[in-house]
Amino acid sequence: MSTDIKTNYQEAAYELLKADANKILKLIEVQMENLTMPQCPLYEEVLDTQMFGLSREIDFAVRLGLVEDKAGKELLEKLEKQLSALHEASQNK
Repeated sequence: MSTDIKTNYQEAAYELLKADANKILKLIEVQMENLTMPQCPLYEEVLDTQMFGLSREIDFAVRLGLVEDKAGKELLEKLEKQLSALHEASQNK
């Protein structure tokens, strides 16, 4: 596989992972805007499931060599920080 093709696959894989992370973030933003109970067990379970799914996607991409382990971890950490900030903001309403 040529370097250009591999680079394109790597960039595409990372962009797909970022898009999935953004979908989770949007889901949580909608939840925070429309519901007043972020501690709801169903909400927590959906969030845990989504985060677990994303972590599995990242692990798969890392194992394929499409995403660096560090970049995958940073993506998850960034999302976790954003979710934490959203949760805090909802608590302060």
